[in-house]
Amino acid sequence: MNPAARVLVIVPTYNERESLPRVVPLILAQGNRFHVLVVDDNSPDGTGRVADELAAGSDRVDVLHRAGKMGLGAAYVAGLRRGLEGDFDILIEMDADLSHPPDMLPQLVAALDGADVAVGSRYVGGRITVVNWPMSRLLISLFGSWYARIITRLPVNDATGGFNAFRRRVIEAIGLDRIESNGYSFQIELKLRAWRAGFTLCEVPIIFTERDSGESKMSRSIIIEAVWRVWRLRILDLLGKL
Repeated sequence: MNPAARVLVIVPTYNERESLPRVVPLILAQGNRFHVLVVDDNSPDGTGRVADELAAGSDRVDVLHRAGKMGLGAAYVAGLRRGLEGDFDILIEMDADLSHPPDMLPQLVAALDGADVAVGSRYVGGRITVVNWPMSRLLISLFGSWYARIITRLPVNDATGGFNAFRRRVIEAIGLDRIESNGYSFQIELKLRAWRAGFTLCEVPIIFTERDSGESKMSRSIIIEAVWRVWRLRILDLLGKL
């Protein structure tokens, strides 16, 4: 990978006032080629104002304000569009709550020397690298990734993971207008569309640490969407419409 490649780390936020001022400096500390785009869904706790303050202090931080809470998938699509409008070579998805390790960003980028998509994986090489999750949450996540892989045949262990790096050409080829998922199934759909478009995927082991502040955005409706959405993706794939 060209050492001069410009990298945009997209960080969706909703009520992340406490964690955002911690994660953004850690991202920027990984090198001058790393830039941050905060996509805030009009957080009631003032996260958007915090993001604006961070942007005022660095020309490598930008903020995209949205009118309200419209879903994780829609936030990422908006962020990816902004990334394509800019002169960025690599686009990365990352949570705001420090569950994804910022110091692994260079390794994700380096992995793109041999692949088009690099997945920060919690479940690779027979290992489970998750810290501070209750057993119920871990089992849901493990089952979700297994379920998605079995139905879609997606060749990655962590199908639902949200710490992913994409070469620009992958996002351009996928066509963001075609993305249907809006919850956590968005992560499955993006990887699946990349793979079915002929791009190569690799996994980079990471240690995922449960947030120590704020509240998880996981909900029953998000889980239900993921359950039926993978079947729709499989049908679209069989019909050659992915």
